[in-house]
Amino acid sequence: MPEVSVALLPGDGIGPEVIGEARRIVDAVAPQHGLTIDWHEHLVGGVSIDAHGTALTDDVLEACSGSTAVMLGAVGGPKWDTTDPDKPRPEQGLLGLRSGLGLYANLRPVRPWPALYEASPLRRERIEGTDLLVVRELTGGLYFGERGREPERAFDTCVYTTEEVSRLAEWGFRAAAGRRGKVTSVDKANVLETSRLWREVVIGVAAGHPDIELEHMLVDNAAMQLVSRPADFDVIVTENLFGDILSDEAAMITGSIGMLPSASLGPGTLGMYEPVHGSAPDIAGRGVANPIATVLSAAMMLRYSLGAPEAADRLDAAVDAVLAAGHRPPDLGGALGTREIGDLILAALA
Repeated sequence: MPEVSVALLPGDGIGPEVIGEARRIVDAVAPQHGLTIDWHEHLVGGVSIDAHGTALTDDVLEACSGSTAVMLGAVGGPKWDTTDPDKPRPEQGLLGLRSGLGLYANLRPVRPWPALYEASPLRRERIEGTDLLVVRELTGGLYFGERGREPERAFDTCVYTTEEVSRLAEWGFRAAAGRRGKVTSVDKANVLETSRLWREVVIGVAAGHPDIELEHMLVDNAAMQLVSRPADFDVIVTENLFGDILSDEAAMITGSIGMLPSASLGPGTLGMYEPVHGSAPDIAGRGVANPIATVLSAAMMLRYSLGAPEAADRLDAAVDAVLAAGHRPPDLGGALGTREIGDLILAALA
């Protein structure tokens, strides 16, 4: 039975709680599909700042780069909030992992579960049939550009290269080929020079995928269309900041951000898998966090990095069965805790 190495980064807040359930569930299903997992745990985010003075140490980055996959819980919390540019912030650990591991494509699937149609703030008829994938550029743009702070001004620079846009667009078109064959490229080409470059490069990449339909949409219009006709989208490709905002907006189609998984991928099979939600320090330690997004992120890890798509399908089906049976964590109007939801998913797997 082959052994794979997974770096486990529980992080801050509810991160250790939801990661613990995902690990327990993966350990139950992986051996049934020919996998033995060697988990090795490390500090990242606020807990790393407390221990080492930095959100990501070189040793942790090296351990992650030598792993088959990385699973991350969440980072951040009011304890480490600061506007001082010289002080470390937990989010620097996340950005450092993305850039240090070369993970430039963030995949965020958005599919409302039929059992949760009524949990969405949008009417059922608006969200029914929605199955979209946000492909977000992850290592460029404002989050990685030159920045500075002066007494009376501050600046953040958005920079994109042709290569950064083209490799991300290729991801989107390849994904659309296995789905419904449509790519929506989101930019702000009526104002931003980087968006004009973005649009030109995406058009060039589309020429190599003649069977895929391409449409362009300005980001403000995309934000509106996501809540008015989400089922019309298939694959959305967009830059870092726009993707960050739009994917969180799209999460509410599912009823809760606690339902949204993600995968951050690069040129190889190494990927980092994490729930889209944050560290939720207000409920940390109470055992009430929804672990489903983390479990679904683990399913993406099984599919993309560990070569076990059948195991991933089983996890997805188990979550579907639990929700269809009416079981709900607090963020979806229920009363079941983190461990109880994990127990139900394990039972559904059996």
